[in-house]
Amino acid sequence: MARTGTRSTIGRTPPELWPSGGTLVSTDLLDDGSVDAIAVPLVPAVEGEHGAQPGEGAADVSALYGIDLAEIADRVGLTGASGESYVLQLPRAVGSAVQLPWQALPPRVVLLGLGARSAADLRHAGAALARASRGLGRVLTTAGVQGSQSASQAAQAARAFAEGYLLAAYRPPTSATGPAPAPSAELVLLGRDGTRVTAALDAARTAAAATWLVRDLTTTPSSTKTPAWLADQAKRLAARRGLETQVLTPRELSAQGFGGILAVGAGSASTPRLVVVRYTPTNASGRHVVLVGKGITFDTGGISIKPRESMVTMKTDMAGAAVALATVLAAADSGLAHAVTAVLPLAENHFGASSYRPGDVLRVYGGTTVEVANTDAEGRLVLADALAWADATLEPDVLVDVATLTGAAAVGLGKQRGALFGTDDALVAALERAGEAVGEPLWRLPLVEDYADAVRSDVADLRHVPADAGLGAGAITAALFLREFVGSRRWAHLDIAGPARATSDRHEITEGATGFGARLLLQYLADLR
Repeated sequence: MARTGTRSTIGRTPPELWPSGGTLVSTDLLDDGSVDAIAVPLVPAVEGEHGAQPGEGAADVSALYGIDLAEIADRVGLTGASGESYVLQLPRAVGSAVQLPWQALPPRVVLLGLGARSAADLRHAGAALARASRGLGRVLTTAGVQGSQSASQAAQAARAFAEGYLLAAYRPPTSATGPAPAPSAELVLLGRDGTRVTAALDAARTAAAATWLVRDLTTTPSSTKTPAWLADQAKRLAARRGLETQVLTPRELSAQGFGGILAVGAGSASTPRLVVVRYTPTNASGRHVVLVGKGITFDTGGISIKPRESMVTMKTDMAGAAVALATVLAAADSGLAHAVTAVLPLAENHFGASSYRPGDVLRVYGGTTVEVANTDAEGRLVLADALAWADATLEPDVLVDVATLTGAAAVGLGKQRGALFGTDDALVAALERAGEAVGEPLWRLPLVEDYADAVRSDVADLRHVPADAGLGAGAITAALFLREFVGSRRWAHLDIAGPARATSDRHEITEGATGFGARLLLQYLADLR
């Protein structure tokens, strides 16, 4: 693949969603041959009952097909737990003399567990259906519908189920000469209609598309994904939406004093960039939220070189920049009331004759000097430049950075939660709520003041890695270093080193780049008053 090539698959859109107020019995879709499968919801047994119990529409399907679906669920050991699925492949008759009850009906029935029908359960169920229906054309389901639901509850259930479906439908893009990934089916959600449900499905598709974009960009190999290439992608995607874009090249970075970005990128033949994408709503009466995303397109560790095993995933070290970019684009797509600016410091941390060294003293944007202790802690240096510049020039009401920053955060919190730091309790609480709502949870860690001296230096204003290797608290000291560059802004730092990558599929999470962070930031923006 050419180093400067563009993959047309970047910015793909998820499968279509179709709300319908019909029931399984009355819908005309069953008769036109366009439906490949019907997904029937199952729920866990209540006290005193045994096995999975049929959900909404299951009785209708049993009657249509002349099959006892509850007996089949019991026979294959389904419990109705969220994420369970079983595909019943129905045979076709041989010869015109034999007529089967399902002769004119879709040839597959998917038995789908919904669990307790919480938002997380419905996302898991949607994800299970996406995997069970991969390669099909269209699927019908009443999953998540309950007769007692209010319009608001129906909309929330539809969004959760649809998001799970769309997120799990993702497949990594391939090169122009490679095989196309098998698509997931279009999804028709029966029993759901009305303005609220339609809006909820639109929101689900926008959020899923943002996550798809993060995954696409993060998955792109570094042989293609240079800082210049990523800057071009940002410009192209922003131009589609009429957004303003600014790109600073090495000449401008040098003239304006971006010493951190320039030092980190000095060892690479692929020169660094700083990209700014601005969304300003027509009626700009809301807040101005600035998102800064770490964009290391590949990380060798520099002179403090990583072991080979640790380098394997380092094409994903720009996930924070992808999250910030996808969020500002989705904010524009959604017409959010708040102005959003994404700031993307992009560099490749390589090593060579011009690499920066441990012991060097850098001058970052604004004049702060920083002693370098470890060239493999490059992310906080590019973020320092970008945060200081955002504070000085953009006048943000809220400043949030997102980065695959420290292994310490992944060790402490594992692969399913991001680490959250902040200077404003209300901002931190709002981000926590947003994360829980969309299934991208955060866990707040403290900015321990007793550790602040660890980022002080005898030869510069700051030292970006503590001198005491036995201090520990690597995620905390990194956050304390970043805090020095945000002024008095309301600031939060998301360390997503753990959940940005996954080693296997799990519910709505896909193996490889997960896209963690885009949906929670969109939810935060939607909730912001």
